[in-house]
Amino acid sequence: MLWKRVFWGFFFATACGGARAPNPCEGVSCPTGSVCEGGECVVQPRCDPSHAPWSSGRVAFVDRTEAWGLVGVEGTRIAAVDYDGDGWTDLFVRRGVGRGDDDFGGHRSIWLLRNRGDGRFEDVTADSGIVSRRSGQPGGRPVDVVAFADVDNDGDLDAYLGVSTADLERTGGERSELMIQGPDHRFTVKEDSGDLRLENEIDSVAAASFVDVDLDGDVDLWTPHHGYVQGRRFVFRPPRLYENDGRGHFRDLTEALGLLTRPWVNIEDINRGLAHPRAWSGAACDLNNDGLPELLAASYGRAPNLLFRSIGSPLAPRYENVSVASGYAYDDNMVWQDDQFARCYCQANRSAEGCADVPPPMIACADHWDHATGRQPFRLGGNSGATMCGDIDGDGDLDLLTTEIAHWWAGQGSDLAEVLINTGDPEVRFIRPGRASMGIEIPRDDPRGWNEGIMTGAIFDFDNDGRQDLYFGMSDYPGNHGVLFHQEERLRFVKVPREEGIDHNRSHGIAIADFDRDGDLDVVVGHSHMRCGPPDDCYPTMQVHFFENQMGGNFISLRLEGVRANRSAIGARITVRAGELLQVREVEGGYGLYGQQNDLVQHFGLGPHCEAEVEIRWPDASLSRERFRLAAGHRYRIVQGMPPRLDDPPSAR
Repeated sequence: MLWKRVFWGFFFATACGGARAPNPCEGVSCPTGSVCEGGECVVQPRCDPSHAPWSSGRVAFVDRTEAWGLVGVEGTRIAAVDYDGDGWTDLFVRRGVGRGDDDFGGHRSIWLLRNRGDGRFEDVTADSGIVSRRSGQPGGRPVDVVAFADVDNDGDLDAYLGVSTADLERTGGERSELMIQGPDHRFTVKEDSGDLRLENEIDSVAAASFVDVDLDGDVDLWTPHHGYVQGRRFVFRPPRLYENDGRGHFRDLTEALGLLTRPWVNIEDINRGLAHPRAWSGAACDLNNDGLPELLAASYGRAPNLLFRSIGSPLAPRYENVSVASGYAYDDNMVWQDDQFARCYCQANRSAEGCADVPPPMIACADHWDHATGRQPFRLGGNSGATMCGDIDGDGDLDLLTTEIAHWWAGQGSDLAEVLINTGDPEVRFIRPGRASMGIEIPRDDPRGWNEGIMTGAIFDFDNDGRQDLYFGMSDYPGNHGVLFHQEERLRFVKVPREEGIDHNRSHGIAIADFDRDGDLDVVVGHSHMRCGPPDDCYPTMQVHFFENQMGGNFISLRLEGVRANRSAIGARITVRAGELLQVREVEGGYGLYGQQNDLVQHFGLGPHCEAEVEIRWPDASLSRERFRLAAGHRYRIVQGMPPRLDDPPSAR
């Protein structure tokens, strides 16, 4: 009985001259951010329950480009990754198609920038060796595509550097390579990386995603291809899936896993999404929550987007093409009669099929319409720049955000950048609510003359309210600038004014991370010099801009490390519950237009809540799960099979 325990405890204490029971916390030293309770260190939340989400009139971001030492860094292809593992997210920036840098001063094309942890970046491109050439020649290689992951599971990040070899003079004879990082944080060319070099054919890689398709504990590589011009003909190329043997030797398993696509010969094949993509980007994520990743390729040139659903099992993957059935290939709007060039054709050919009642054109006519193919479903899709996976509606599965180039003259049949909502169907199916219903419309002063160059974008919670916000990187046409949308309630967005959000013309290329580790997500955007002209004209250079987040708020951040799963934990699925908030995210290994990548550290806003329930599903053969309750305001390092450890920066300890 309780009273007896209390009594005898009191008796023995007084019988021994009033000595007290030993203090279980005596001699226990806890790290900053935690206190001893009952002999154990307990993490204390850093939390403000009154923190409010963004609202109009509040400045969310300020441009801190100069302060971070980024003046002179130019580009549109950006990856955010902690390449040296020191806990601070670094940047890899490229201008786009170009030759390798012969020296690392003067006119530059490529930068690896180390985050020093004091609010500045330093250029380590030359010293890192990341763009060194296989040929041994001095200077650097050209890089079109990049993706980072720990390929050999030795504890540091390696890099795939892809390059188009249609012009070998431009590449100096260099090909796509795997760069292995050593203990001194220097990269060297992998002598035998296997099939991914494509030594005996033209390489036209347009994107790269590291992904463990067979859940065997090492990352494989998904590389959609764009194609190339040969004479007066465009040559389409198939995507490739390479299996890693665990040591960085990759074998092409595209055909063996059911990922083959067909040449552009049969219109029915093209309409059904069975032909090669004209890829501008790729992605890999688990869209039906079965633990196995789907593979995506988004296509430019009104070619269908491709989606392959995993139908195999751990250690025995197989894929089926569900591009059209899923709703991802293109939307279901097949109106062609408001394409201005179709109207030109019909005005001159009233007896042609479907032309009798088509209105006259609103442009000076040119012969740009093929009546046989222009009305086909594949020609009524979009010019897709990138696809991002994220739980936008907070219901526990991953939705998609697509970016698209669209023109007023192409009519409503041309797909716009929009959100595709996951229905939760195991077969993988999406619905398109439309931009108007979600408040993500982009108003036009003139219904004619506009061009929408949304090629890059992001899904991220900029104000830590636990709901995902959207960024559209609009570029390459007069009047285009980046647009930030805040999600105020489920699937209802409001545009953040430029002066309060990310004020940047022709915003092309984006990377998201908590670069200063103050608990909110910062943004780095690139700048294109294509088709310059007012309004929202080009800046003098292709300077990237750093927008530092001012919002603060309650959060947790997680840095995962696989043991039975791949060391980078790519493909790990994290579910976070805090009060009424539900968030799901996966660790991704590269996505987007010619190789974008966000930080491997996963950041979750918690709204007013001071703790969260966290579940991690590891990408191993058994899809093992771990659950924790974590206090807000901290970053945690979680090694598979071990309890979480505080991973706060020194300034917060």
